[in-house]
Amino acid sequence: MTSERVRAVLITPAGGLLLIRRTWPGASPYWVFPGGHVEPEDRDLHAALVREVFEETGGRARVTGLLRVLEDEGGREYFYLARIGSWSEAGRTGPEFADPDRGEYALDEVPPTREALDALSLLPDEVAGLLRAALESGIELADMIVA
Repeated sequence: MTSERVRAVLITPAGGLLLIRRTWPGASPYWVFPGGHVEPEDRDLHAALVREVFEETGGRARVTGLLRVLEDEGGREYFYLARIGSWSEAGRTGPEFADPDRGEYALDEVPPTREALDALSLLPDEVAGLLRAALESGIELADMIVA
């Protein structure tokens, strides 16, 4: 059975990117976009994304549009452009925060520059590359929305 996942390229009020820094004991940190699995009770992908962003950031996402869909043997992952006005480490409610075996999930606001992105191990590579290309060419992310 394949699964569907949703992730948000979150733009902060300062114009930065809100990312999650994943840290595991004995491993180098890496960064991911907030999001997760679509649950059966989610009415649609948009609702799943808003729920996941709230669980992982303690903030409310305002979804702008779809940027990219990645597909592999495990299913589809939808990447949306969204804005977030505020977030709170203390307001996060996802089940991953209660399980210390899942490593650490820290919120990082990252400047939208090539240098800042190059300094991170940002996954997945395809979406990180999309952001780097947009920054290099001066294309606004909002102009890259496909749906």
